[in-house]
Amino acid sequence: MYNRELSIDKLSSAGQMNKTLEREIKMAQNIQMKLLNGPKPKVDNGEVSGVSIPARLIGGDYFDFYLLPNGRLRIVIGDVMGKGIPAAMLMILTRGAFRSASESTKGPGETLTAMNKALYSDLRTLGSFVTVLCAEWDMKTNTFTYASAGHNPPLIIHSEKELKEVPNVNGVMLGGLKDTVYTENTVGVEDNDLVFLYTDGITETKNNDGEMYRIERLEEALLKNFSLEVKEIEQTVVNSIEKFIEGAPQRDDITMVLLKLNKGKADLTSYNSPVLN
Repeated sequence: MYNRELSIDKLSSAGQMNKTLEREIKMAQNIQMKLLNGPKPKVDNGEVSGVSIPARLIGGDYFDFYLLPNGRLRIVIGDVMGKGIPAAMLMILTRGAFRSASESTKGPGETLTAMNKALYSDLRTLGSFVTVLCAEWDMKTNTFTYASAGHNPPLIIHSEKELKEVPNVNGVMLGGLKDTVYTENTVGVEDNDLVFLYTDGITETKNNDGEMYRIERLEEALLKNFSLEVKEIEQTVVNSIEKFIEGAPQRDDITMVLLKLNKGKADLTSYNSPVLN
């Protein structure tokens, strides 16, 4: 009788722990979604958007915007190696490093260099890496500057028939080499150009036959829907992926950021960035 009652107590305790864990995971998911889906910068005569769809309840992808005092908009998109809660924890660390570095660095290259310096020790201890693309959009001069830490280069769609050539900027993933100095490149963006940043969860997603979505399908979707507003383009990309996979399980986080400058002078209106405490 004693052993039976002890077993029941253990089962009851285990059940309570599972409920507590489930509740805390949901809380973590809500926190992450609030950070990712916080206020986006409002751009007069331009549009900015972004979305992240985790493969699990909690993801390791992220994106963020940081409005600089000079009126430029600094942008980051990243992909933490791994999935679930461990990746989400590293994502939060990376987000904090980006915001801290953005306050004291002059451009995307310096930002990535500072982020790697801040995160290197922790990433090495945990045996992980983070791929990041950091960019800066200057709406006064219509220029887009970017630096890469092992991440996909941006896509720039000039019209319904033309992609702009974007030189690749090579850089080691954050956590790869301690004293890495990241270089950057600047390209001109014209009125109505669409800038698209993404993680490889889009291009490497697979259907039930094991075929990958690939960059060609993404480019086709962007060219076909170039004239739409950014939120509509964002949705068409999601729809295109869903149609391609035909119900196959999502194996990786899917994240994208879209920027579009319309005709006329673009100025940022007030934007209160959510601060990570």
